[in-house]
Amino acid sequence: MTVPAIVTKNLSKIVTTADSELKILDDINLSLNTGESLAIVGSSGAGKSTLLGLLAGLDVPSSGSIHLAGQEITSLDEEERAAVRAGLVGFVFQTFQLLPSLNALENVALPLELRGEKTAEKQAAEFLERVGLSDRLKHYPRTLSGGEQQRVAIARAFACQPKILFADEPTGNLDSKTGQKVSDLLFEINQEAGATLVLVTHDHGLAQRCQNILHLEAGHIEID
Repeated sequence: MTVPAIVTKNLSKIVTTADSELKILDDINLSLNTGESLAIVGSSGAGKSTLLGLLAGLDVPSSGSIHLAGQEITSLDEEERAAVRAGLVGFVFQTFQLLPSLNALENVALPLELRGEKTAEKQAAEFLERVGLSDRLKHYPRTLSGGEQQRVAIARAFACQPKILFADEPTGNLDSKTGQKVSDLLFEINQEAGATLVLVTHDHGLAQRCQNILHLEAGHIEID
């Protein structure tokens, strides 16, 4: 029996403010099979990025459980969750999150080096070639366009061969033409890699490319 890539049970997130408690997510239950894709959509403030952060182990819920590839992560401490992320997870962010002091090759190679890969730069170069940036290896983020920076971020995410890839508004900072090219690349490489893809987006066209769509409104799943 194949273990689902992601399972949540009764997931909630409450933030305590000076005046009251704010319920950001309430009783979220979902299951996503290995290799499937999921788009999380909804209005601003619906809890989309909060849910993505919880699923990726970047934050902990107030209640409920999360299983990644069969491993329960909600009872783990930060160090243990970081170890799970290193072994399972890749990220693509709207703001690219490239280190400005490193060139494209170094940005992609860094997580590989941290894992002890002896051929980190070779692997990084291969993935940069895969995203069409073989002539930009030594370029720093400030000298790259937004689309090029996001392609470096995609190369970095896939270079570690994640089983689950999380993307938070991956085309949100790009114009429509560049965003289309980047999303094509994201889905193409993800299909080749066979990774489970979970993305947050306001882009209806991008969401429709996923096999599953989860609508969030005010912290609840909306059923169409």
